[in-house]
Amino acid sequence: MARAAVSTGVELEFDTFGSSEDPALLLVMGFTAQMTAWDVDFCRGLAERGYFVVRYDNRDCGLSTKFDGAAVDPMAVMAAALSNEPLPPVPYTLSEMAADGIGLLDHLGIARAHVVGASMGGMIVQMMAIEHPTRLRSMISIMSMTGDPEYGQASPEAMGALLAAPPVERDAYIESADRWGIWASKKYGDPGEARVRAAESYDRSFYPEGGSRQLAAIFATGDRTERLRSVKAPTLVIHGRDDTLIGPSGGVRTAEVIDGAHLLLMADMGHDLPKQLHPIYFDVMSSHMRWADAR
Repeated sequence: MARAAVSTGVELEFDTFGSSEDPALLLVMGFTAQMTAWDVDFCRGLAERGYFVVRYDNRDCGLSTKFDGAAVDPMAVMAAALSNEPLPPVPYTLSEMAADGIGLLDHLGIARAHVVGASMGGMIVQMMAIEHPTRLRSMISIMSMTGDPEYGQASPEAMGALLAAPPVERDAYIESADRWGIWASKKYGDPGEARVRAAESYDRSFYPEGGSRQLAAIFATGDRTERLRSVKAPTLVIHGRDDTLIGPSGGVRTAEVIDGAHLLLMADMGHDLPKQLHPIYFDVMSSHMRWADAR
């Protein structure tokens, strides 16, 4: 793994798979999730299909720069956004998080890349397509939404599990991974694997403080619907029919508002990327990226 200074005061931890001579593919992970949530087999599978795969930790997560002590009330930000009131100050928005990814491409000397984002990462790559259109070969938005609260609503149980403060003690944190089953694929969800991932995540970087600032960034950025209508990057939207954290309507709406976007609604997929579905992801994603490059 390596580290890149991408803007004043912000450094990103990243690593790569495959040959730098191949087309670049930037992977952007979601809310509080470290880059290791793009597991090694997933990254290698895409590299084997001819892509230079780059994954990284978002700011305030993993081993990237953390905004220690920067206070924010995400619920106050959400309330202000929903009522069209002036927003309270926030440390950053999704625009800055999108610029971080573009800064990483600059660091690597990559002029244009395919960008793939999952959950909040999908929101970030949407901002890349809106604000940095010349840097994208294509965009793939996975289990994400436009920011319009009418679409992609979470079930009460899933939202409660997401917002619950995680246990601080290691063993309790690992056991708490069971709550992820609320939004996991019904067919492929594996509590044992979830606990293994929780242990790896805890040992690498347990940092729940960053979650409030990332959540505030989502709320402060607001509804992207009208701006997404201007996106020209060839777009693929992937969403699971079992997703209870960001409901399938979030993906459907994303594809509706982006001109020419393709939509894949997948059975047996929740708010996760099950290994059993990796071959489908590889085929669909590589087909989309080849099509985009051939245009």
